[in-house]
Amino acid sequence: MTAGPVASSSIVFVVDDDDAVCHALTRLISSAGYRVVAFPSASRFLEFPLCASTPACLVLDVCMPDLGGLDLQRALNATSAPLPIIFITGRDDTTTTVNAMKAGAADFLAKPVEDTDLLQAVEKALRKATQDIAVRAEFAAFRHRLDRLTPREREVLALLVDGFLNKQVAYELGITEKTIKVHRARVMEKMEAHSLVELARATDKAGISLARMQAPGT
Repeated sequence: MTAGPVASSSIVFVVDDDDAVCHALTRLISSAGYRVVAFPSASRFLEFPLCASTPACLVLDVCMPDLGGLDLQRALNATSAPLPIIFITGRDDTTTTVNAMKAGAADFLAKPVEDTDLLQAVEKALRKATQDIAVRAEFAAFRHRLDRLTPREREVLALLVDGFLNKQVAYELGITEKTIKVHRARVMEKMEAHSLVELARATDKAGISLARMQAPGT
C-alpha cells in the first residue's frame, strides 16, 4: 500500500512501551512514506512540541506503565488541536474500546495489527487531521474578520443574520434605515461576504453566536 497525498507533509506519532512493537510499527509506517516519530512512553510524547498546522495522528498503545493510552487521550482532548488517535491493544476489553471511541478515537486495532489495517487507519486519520486544520484555519479567519467590526456593526450583523429586514433592524436599534444600510455595507465589506446567506452560513459553520456580541473578543 502506498502513502496517500498527505504523507509528505504529515507526521505519524507512535507511542508504545514495548521496544519491539514500537520499532515494528515505525518501520511499517515509514515504509509507506510517512514521517514517523516514536516514543517509549506517553509522558515522553507530552514533552514533544506539537505544531497545530501540521497534519498528524497518533498510534497509541492502550496499556502502558506510567501514563495509559486513555489518560493521554484525555490530555490531548483538552487541547485546542487534539490529534486523531489510533489505539492498539493486546487485550480484548470491550469497555476500553467503547470508552476510547466515545472520546473520539479514530480507530481501535487489536495486536498483532494487520499491516493493511494499520496503514488504512493512518491514512484515514491523517485525512481527518488535514480537514480539522482547514476548519480551524477557516474559523480563525472568520474570527479575525469579525473582530474588525465595531460594536454597532456587530449588532447590525446579529439582527441581519437572524432574518431582520433593514427597517426592522433600524427600529430595534433606534436609528434610521439609511444608517443601517451604511452599516450593512461596511459589515459585508469587512466580513468579505457576497450575501447575507453566505454570511449566515459562515457564522453557523463557525459555531459563533452573534446575538449578544457587543465588542470584539466576546
